[in-house]
Formats: sequence, C-alpha cells, structure tokens
Amino acid sequence: MKSQIDFLHEMMGQDEVIEQASRSMKAISHPLRLKILCILGEQEISVQDIVESVGTSQSNISQHLAILRDKGVLKTRKDANKVYYRIGDARVLQLIKMMRDVFCNMAA
Repeated sequence: MKSQIDFLHEMMGQDEVIEQASRSMKAISHPLRLKILCILGEQEISVQDIVESVGTSQSNISQHLAILRDKGVLKTRKDANKVYYRIGDARVLQLIKMMRDVFCNMAA
C-alpha cells in the first residue's frame, strides 16, 4: 500500500493534473457555484430550472455557469431554445459527493 508521501511524490510529477484540480477547486469555491453543483449532482438540468432552484436572477446564474463551464467543470447541451448543464468531470462529481457527506451529514 502506498504511503501519503509516495502519493505526493507521484502527484508532483503531474503538473497538468495539479493545475486542473486547482482550477476546478477555485471555480467551485464560490457559495453560489457550489450550490449550483449540489443542485446538479448527477442530473442534467436546464438553466431555468437552476434559476428556480437557486432563487436568484438568470443573469447572475448565467455568469456563474459560464465560469464553471470555462474552467471545465460543467458541460452543456442545447435542445431547441433550452440549454442544459451537467457536471462534466467525474472527479468533480466525486468531490461534490464527498463534500455532501462531510458537511451535510455532520450530525450523523
């Protein structure tokens, strides 16, 4: 079994992976963006449904969605006049699940 030090040495040689992790974590660190990601989970949701779930303006949501998309966290699909968003990186989805476990199940 690898030790944490062995793991860290391996990661040091993977600058691209470290950069992607850093970009993703910066992108999701904003409270509203984190809320959007928690709402999305494993689903694909339209912008309008995200706006209704979060409870802020569409322009505000669109700005945050653009940041998440530009950082590679979200993927989009357009169907007629609707745009659907989903978490596009399985690692981010795993991170969101872990955060839910840690922060949402603290009483357990």
